Amino acid sequence: MRTKSYKISDIEEKWHLVDASGQTLGRLSAKVSTILMGKNKPQYTPHSNLGDYVVIINAEKIKVTGNKETQKTYYKHSGYPGGLKSTIFSDLIQNAPEEIIINSIKGMLPKNKLANDIINKLKVYKGDDHPHQGQNPLKLES
Repeated sequence: MRTKSYKISDIEEKWHLVDASGQTLGRLSAKVSTILMGKNKPQYTPHSNLGDYVVIINAEKIKVTGNKETQKTYYKHSGYPGGLKSTIFSDLIQNAPEEIIINSIKGMLPKNKLANDIINKLKVYKGDDHPHQGQNPLKLES
């Protein structure tokens, strides 16, 4: 048997809509990362970006289990001495809930050059409104 290698031009890209309200962060991220990589398709090829686009709405309504709401800390460093900044989950969910979901999904993607292209197919929005109505995203059931 011959192995078929698929190209991006061979695959039609779909748009999926995910409502994050009431969903657990890790479980949602695992499901979305699978769709972004294209692992839900029979044509999955590890070295190609064959995944679909995903639009996540209501990012501020995501939940976490246990005491993570007060104990989970996000760090970023400016690159300068003394430039380490830390923020806890409850502050970040108020100010930038999109960043929580993007960071979680980014951590589940492969650590290579393809990850940058894959993460660009993820669109996360606070609230119900999103500018991708023209693509007719399919509602993804949880």
